[in-house]
Amino acid sequence: MTSRVPVSVVVPIKNEAANLGRCLGSVQWADEIFVVDSQSTDQSAEIAQQRGARVEQFQFSGTWPKKKNWALENLPFKNEWVFILDADEVLPPEAEKEFADAIAKAGDIAGYWINRRFFFLGRWLRHAYYPNWNLRLFRHSLGRYEKLTDLRTDSGDNEVHEHVVVNGRTSRLHCEMDHYAFPSVDVFVEKHNRYSNWEARVAAERKGGEALAHDHVDLKRWLKRAARRLPFRPLLRFLYVYIWQKGFLDGREGYYFARLHAAYEFLIVAKTYEYRKRNGQT
Repeated sequence: MTSRVPVSVVVPIKNEAANLGRCLGSVQWADEIFVVDSQSTDQSAEIAQQRGARVEQFQFSGTWPKKKNWALENLPFKNEWVFILDADEVLPPEAEKEFADAIAKAGDIAGYWINRRFFFLGRWLRHAYYPNWNLRLFRHSLGRYEKLTDLRTDSGDNEVHEHVVVNGRTSRLHCEMDHYAFPSVDVFVEKHNRYSNWEARVAAERKGGEALAHDHVDLKRWLKRAARRLPFRPLLRFLYVYIWQKGFLDGREGYYFARLHAAYEFLIVAKTYEYRKRNGQT
């Protein structure tokens, strides 16, 4: 029997029975797997246990901490390195060797970025939202998800817009994850309705478009804040995905993906106005 890779995998879930078996099947080589559950009512817990994962329950207070940071603070990891894997993500077979090598040869590296490939309506989008780098493999003592707001955002109990910040040098992995986030238009709409709650409520709290004091400053977020001041934001989002990212090369799926993101942007605009008007800010 080959030795397992010395990494603790954390999979945050709620009612992920449809995805969990595929996800956990891609990391059976990991030394330790935690599934952090938000009181699922389907067969998620049973599937996790059948795959050898340890199930921990998370109770959300409504604000902070959210599920992933809670896991990083409270789970009894026996490994120095952790990998955060969403239930709708799948690692390729070559990840086993690369993870083992990356950890063994890390030196002073605190974390590794991994790229994701988005699947939409059964098709890999080779251009829209690609590449999509995420910092997921890191020394758990040196990394936490950033805290961007204390607001009750009604966007769920899992970090979506927050990113891992590590205290140390980072590098990149070569393997790529498959991300089955949007198997249907229905799922896209449900998720982005929640995501737009977060975007709008945080934006409504900002005065004059200024960032919250604890925003992690990077180029992408600077551009995003600047874009909030521009007119025709839904159209600009569509053009960004469909033209700038070459989503038109992804066929009809690329067109629908871009149009849906334009609708998502419109929800953010409308909800931001709604919240500001409700609080007398307009």
